[in-house]
Amino acid sequence: MKGLLAFSAALTAFSALSLAMDRHYEDYKGRGNTPPPGLRRGLQLGGGLGLVLSLWAAIAGYGSAQGWVFWFGAMTVAALAVVLTLTYAPRRIARLLAGGGVLLLASALLGLARP
Repeated sequence: MKGLLAFSAALTAFSALSLAMDRHYEDYKGRGNTPPPGLRRGLQLGGGLGLVLSLWAAIAGYGSAQGWVFWFGAMTVAALAVVLTLTYAPRRIARLLAGGGVLLLASALLGLARP
């Protein structure tokens, strides 16, 4: 379950970080729109915390040596999903962010339910 938590946290983090950028926010909301400063800071903070959570879950699930390798792999797959979404369907990035958040919450709850 920690592997799913690591992946979903990375997916959510990269989605949030991409929406914090002017270009990707414009692709999502339309030309000329930029994220308000409060939203931008929130997305950046959430993205950074998501990557830290992803690293913690990978190391907790796979140990200190293999956890780093798994984390880089999870980040690679998550970043690829975000890049492909931004390239081919930029208006769906918010759905990816919401879906990643739901998956993150579900995997965290399942991880708490199982010792």
